[in-house]
Amino acid sequence: MTSINSLAAFDRGRRALLAADPRLADVIKRVGRARPDFAPRDPLAALVRALVSQQLSTRAADTIHARVLQLMPALTAPHLLRVSPADLRAAGLSGQKVTYLRDLAERVADGRLDLSSLRRKSDDEVIAEIVTVKGFGVWSAQMFLIFCLRRPDVLPTGDLGIVKGMQRVLGMKRRPAERTMERAALPWKPYRSIACWYVWRSLELE
Repeated sequence: MTSINSLAAFDRGRRALLAADPRLADVIKRVGRARPDFAPRDPLAALVRALVSQQLSTRAADTIHARVLQLMPALTAPHLLRVSPADLRAAGLSGQKVTYLRDLAERVADGRLDLSSLRRKSDDEVIAEIVTVKGFGVWSAQMFLIFCLRRPDVLPTGDLGIVKGMQRVLGMKRRPAERTMERAALPWKPYRSIACWYVWRSLELE
């Protein structure tokens, strides 16, 4: 499947968006020369990080994530399953997140979730597989598509940052409905992931 895995690919999308939507072009120009990190990301590591980070500040998530990684020689499903739930709790995870992590590790270990095959599947197929894991909803699966698989055309209308950002892009007094955002983002296709990256960055500037 198509992915944005290089600066050149990202900049092609950026140029297309600049030409496609004057309102988004203003956002892109305000963000300036910043670009995302294109370092390769391991799918299991990305999913573990996503679970650990749920409902936590970045600083707290960083601390707990580092403690979890210290509990095993390498982050693999078998190693994760060998860590006791008590040790995961001691690292700072809630009981619910421990359950989620073990469900993820079990599914990867027994093959129900084949992470190596996800890069060959469509966005909808990836989402359908990810949401079978406890603790993962559509939003989490969309973040995985954007930031791990680097799919170019994902629009996470349930993301609060995107809702707020699109409200500003569209000049609306109230937060836009999902259907409104989908219509407004039609000119961004097939680079809606890149457009969302700029919308997120624009909020950081304010």
